[in-house]
Amino acid sequence: MSLGVVIASHVDKIAEGAYQLLKESAPDVSITYAGGTDDGEVGSSYEKIEAAVNQQTAETIYCFYDLGSAKMTLDMVSEMSDKNIKIVDAAFIEGAYTACALIQGDYKEEEIDVQLKPLQVK
Repeated sequence: MSLGVVIASHVDKIAEGAYQLLKESAPDVSITYAGGTDDGEVGSSYEKIEAAVNQQTAETIYCFYDLGSAKMTLDMVSEMSDKNIKIVDAAFIEGAYTACALIQGDYKEEEIDVQLKPLQVK
């Protein structure tokens, strides 16, 4: 089963910056991102998050978000997707970085879940 990561942020430059950081340590991992609203403002966009999920080549996707409305949007997108979407309530950058590094290292999904658990904030 293939594993990937989606980043959802309220700011496009934050999402893009997180993507750049993650690709440095995990160049072979499928990482997609969405940031900001459809008109380039601060906020979340169903269409952008849905596109980031649909662009994923992975079957199982770890999703990380910066604020609550991005999580709510991820929840809505996950209900409409056939992919196995894991929305992770973890520190945004640290969680995504950990997931990407472990996926890059060919860790199994169960092992990644164990490593992400201490990073959960809820």
